[in-house]
Amino acid sequence: MVREDVNDGEDSEPSVCERNGMIPMHEQSEEPTAGAKGTDGNAQTEETALLNHCTQQPPEPAAESSMPARTWRQIFACPPQGLLAQTVTNVAFVVLVWAVVWSITGTECLPGGNLFGILFLYFFAVIGGKIFGFIKIGTLPPLPALLGMLLAGFLIRNTPFISGLVQINLRWSAALRNVALSIILTRAGLGLDPKALKKLKAVCLRLAFGPCLSETGTAAVLAYLFLHLPWQWGFILGFVLGAVSPAVVVPSMLILQAGGYGVEKGVPTLLMAAGSIDDILAITGFNTCLGMAFSSGSTLYNVLRGVLEVAVGIAAGGILGMFIRYFPSHDQASLAWKRSFFILGLSMFAVFGSIYFGFPGSGGLCTLVLAFVAGVGWSDEKREIEKIVAVAWNIFQPFLFGLIGAEVSITSLRPETVGLCVAILGIALVVRIIATFLMVSFAGFNFKEKVFVSLAWIPKATVQAAIGSLALDTARQHQDEQKEKYGMDVLTVAFLAILITAPIGALVIGLAGPRLLQKAQTKSKEDEEGAEVGEEAEACEPS
Repeated sequence: MVREDVNDGEDSEPSVCERNGMIPMHEQSEEPTAGAKGTDGNAQTEETALLNHCTQQPPEPAAESSMPARTWRQIFACPPQGLLAQTVTNVAFVVLVWAVVWSITGTECLPGGNLFGILFLYFFAVIGGKIFGFIKIGTLPPLPALLGMLLAGFLIRNTPFISGLVQINLRWSAALRNVALSIILTRAGLGLDPKALKKLKAVCLRLAFGPCLSETGTAAVLAYLFLHLPWQWGFILGFVLGAVSPAVVVPSMLILQAGGYGVEKGVPTLLMAAGSIDDILAITGFNTCLGMAFSSGSTLYNVLRGVLEVAVGIAAGGILGMFIRYFPSHDQASLAWKRSFFILGLSMFAVFGSIYFGFPGSGGLCTLVLAFVAGVGWSDEKREIEKIVAVAWNIFQPFLFGLIGAEVSITSLRPETVGLCVAILGIALVVRIIATFLMVSFAGFNFKEKVFVSLAWIPKATVQAAIGSLALDTARQHQDEQKEKYGMDVLTVAFLAILITAPIGALVIGLAGPRLLQKAQTKSKEDEEGAEVGEEAEACEPS
């Protein structure tokens, strides 16, 4: 009873919290819980709750300041983890590869030896590609890794001390580039999509043939006038320039396609499909002109020989493609790996065998045809083969671009030759852009889309690296100094084309794509859910 009177007296007087203009905690909540009392059993006020909250939680700046310490602990952990462990692993891998090869070959793997030069160039080309792969500008696609590989080979060749240590046999260099060429041709043949070609029909063929042939003819005429190359060598240079680079165009198109740009009219699909045909046309024309340039006889004989090489390549490719279409059979184990072995092995045999049998122009076409015929028969199953072939390409890509860069020596380049090569490249590109715009003028695209397609047809890299040095290699085999000079001019133009157009093309596609292409209208998740709820409500309404 006494306690009740005391409580009534306390309620009649304003509390400390009320005098200070504050509301007690027990009035803020309708049902006070046990957690609202302090350790002494009294109800908590706002000040005591805030004090308890501050003592229970550490300040945020302390958590932020502990982040660098946590990172350093992770780097220098024992045993090592993260970046340090990855770096040690990669270095140990490189040293182990060198040690195994040295234990087998001896002096060949020491500085000045052939294998030492190949391994040194390969690993530095890989490092150069990784460095360029890390360079990213905003939302633009990353710079092609092949540029880093190309510049790594160029720096190795033109650095005085290192160039003396890295000596690579010309036959080994040519063989490694031909292996990379056979893999590129295999990927191009497998990448041809018959359904896309049938759907796009005429516009795809116009876009593949028109710009390539117009640029080839322009470059051939300019090479005859400026560099004083014979007509056959002028067209060799023209077909080297006429090919577009799938290594630059395809990743950029996939990025735009994922963002929904140009998807409604099929612009990315068109460019990727036409790019494969463009490369096939350029490689076929190059091989035909190369066979004519190194054959002795009348002009009529050379033309007939070129036609014969094309026919032999198509026939051999068709026969080999039908063979690997059915062998190995479906009931065998490790089917994808066996098919990959056959298609890569036959492709390399076609490229090297055509040179041995005196038909250098038929090997590349044979590889393209056999890969296409086999891919059509495998249909959806060829995706696994494409993945395995892509792994082989990733292995040999540093060899190709590193060796191409190592072929170019600053001391052998004359300033006037470089200037003329850049002029030929620039004029031929302008003609190509105009021809591309005309080829897509009657394909249902608006003005902005036509401009984008024209600009997207600029990049050059993979095919130029693959066939740019073949003419020089063939001239060295024939020991013809004059033709070696012609081959060096072709290689110089190919090197400059990669160095100039690959980064510019990647940046232009990344910048112009979102601005010139229409973005597909996609419904948001909330809109779709709202539509579903509306449909359910309509279904529930009485009729």
